[in-house]
Amino acid sequence: MSNQNQRDGSVFRVDKFVVPAAARDEILGKVRMTHELLRQQDGFVQDFLLEQFSGPGEFNIVTMVEWESQAAVDKVVPIVKAAHERIAFNPQETIARLGVKADIANYQRVSEM
Repeated sequence: MSNQNQRDGSVFRVDKFVVPAAARDEILGKVRMTHELLRQQDGFVQDFLLEQFSGPGEFNIVTMVEWESQAAVDKVVPIVKAAHERIAFNPQETIARLGVKADIANYQRVSEM
């Protein structure tokens, strides 16, 4: 895939979390499990799992997944939901139970100037 194609159609899912120290291992385990599934899906480009190690920022865990297109994102949403249901994993419940704050959104590249 060329850089131009990535600029034109890529969708970036960015999840930012404020994770209490006591919840770190459980959250990272769930993130890793989900990302293993995402990497197997059509349209997946790359992903990152980042942990803050310095600075005053609020969010200490950030994940990013790049998808080829919005169509790829639309196809993967029900796949992930079904996989979570099969193992009785409810992300919203887990976030609430562990006292995690989440900021989740899709992004696209800013056009060249």
